[in-house]
Amino acid sequence: MGKSIDKTMSGMARAEYIEVEPNVRLHITDAGEGRPIVLIPGWPLSDEMYEYQYNDLINKNFRVIGITLRGFGKSDKPYGAYNYNVHVQDIKKVLGKLDIKDAVLGGFSMGGAIAVRYAAEDNGAHVSKLALFGAAAPIWTQRKDFPYNLPQSAVDDLIKMNYKDRPKLLSDFAKIFSASETSLNEGIGSWLNGICLSASSYATAQCLIALRDTDLRSDLVKIKIPTVIMHGKKDKICSFDLAGQMKTGISGSHIVAFENSGHSLFLEETQKFNEELIKFAGK
Repeated sequence: MGKSIDKTMSGMARAEYIEVEPNVRLHITDAGEGRPIVLIPGWPLSDEMYEYQYNDLINKNFRVIGITLRGFGKSDKPYGAYNYNVHVQDIKKVLGKLDIKDAVLGGFSMGGAIAVRYAAEDNGAHVSKLALFGAAAPIWTQRKDFPYNLPQSAVDDLIKMNYKDRPKLLSDFAKIFSASETSLNEGIGSWLNGICLSASSYATAQCLIALRDTDLRSDLVKIKIPTVIMHGKKDKICSFDLAGQMKTGISGSHIVAFENSGHSLFLEETQKFNEELIKFAGK
């Protein structure tokens, strides 16, 4: 009888929503069979950003699990804390409920920063490899001892703009998202914008605060799993300097540079991005 139940279960549709705490459900894309690749989106996107990765990964015999963070996309949008620890706990609950082991964890931009914090704490429970895509790590903003990327005041301006004119914030952000304003065609640009508009204004601001204030340097040294750092050479949002800082901090990690990409390397050099991720995940 047990076997027939198993067969029936495997034929059922997989959950599109997973509850991580009372009244908070996250939207999940879960498809394919094989080694799991867990993908965390960047601010203020959803798991839909990986649309042009999903098919290639599924066709190469991976199970893909895209997790939309609380406050974004089709996930629930509660008020409350939105720091990296909250997102890490949410991801842990999703992977626990899905009984995920030996996964490749991939994160883009803020999702990469959250993936760093996650990998520093996982201790082999769910994740055995880490892939960082244009990650906002180890720190997104400058410090006295960290002269890289954006000044903190620039992020303060983004937060003010969010509460004054969020569509303008997103359109300004889109202009620097890629190597040039014409790197992505108009259709892809408007598709991305639609995903970003579906975020909650509150979560958009709270995550900017987390991006501005969180220092992950002490997390990097705790990561002992194989790590690839995929980063656009022309990135204006998470400068290529950050890739070097991550490589220095994460023992045994290596950089794959995307010579022709800005921040949106997953769309600007899609084929290379997918091939590099598949190669890393398959090792």
